[in-house]
Parts: sequence; structure tokens; C-alpha cells
Amino acid sequence: MAKLLIVEDDESVRTLAARALERDGHNVTIAADGAQGLALICQARGDYDLVVSDIRMPEMDGIEMAMAAANQFPSMKIMLMTGYADQRERAEELNGIILDVMQKPFTLAEIRAGVGRALAAPRALTRAQ
Repeated sequence: MAKLLIVEDDESVRTLAARALERDGHNVTIAADGAQGLALICQARGDYDLVVSDIRMPEMDGIEMAMAAANQFPSMKIMLMTGYADQRERAEELNGIILDVMQKPFTLAEIRAGVGRALAAPRALTRAQ
């Protein structure tokens, strides 16, 4: 059972992902935007096995949140999600900070598999390269 943080401004996507991952036995915390996500990360002192965040959100986007979180907690695993090709291209700048970018919309099986791959990836891959 992993401790996960889902950061997503779309309530239906956030709820769907959280429920799917909770059914897999994970402990899931949710945040509605990047600022709230970063606050939860800081409050937990980076103690999440994986942060899964949308890129395009109001107030603080997922890329800004990932960069701030990685600066403070360099061993934390981060996976981003987006439905926009231009946002996926922006995320390419984050090699060494994020593990993957999941394409939205996704199925329950796809989010479960993506999270499983990210959790199985060695921590050293997240910042060492």
C-alpha cells in the first residue's frame, strides 16, 4: 500500500483516480490545485510514495508545483497527467524531476498501471540523471 497524492482541478477526474487507486489498496490524499498540492507535500515533509498531478490547473500548475516540490524533496516521485499536447511538451523540460506524463483521458486500468510503473521505478531515476 502506497501513500499517494492526487492533484487535479477537475473534480470528476480527481474522484475517479482517487477511487480507482484506493481500490488497489493505496492511501490517497487529494488536492484541487498545485498550490494546495504543494502545501500538502510540505505539510507531510515530502512523505508521499508518489504525487500524481495534472499539468494545467489554476493558481499553480503541475509543472510549477513539481519543480518546487522537487527542490525541497528531491527523492519524491512525481508523475504528471495532461490532455494537452503543448503541456506534454512543456513537461519534457522536467527530465530527472518527473517519472512520466500520462495522457488524459485515461481508463481506470491505465491510471492503475501508470501508478504501478511509477511506484516500481527506482527512486534514483527521479533525480540522479
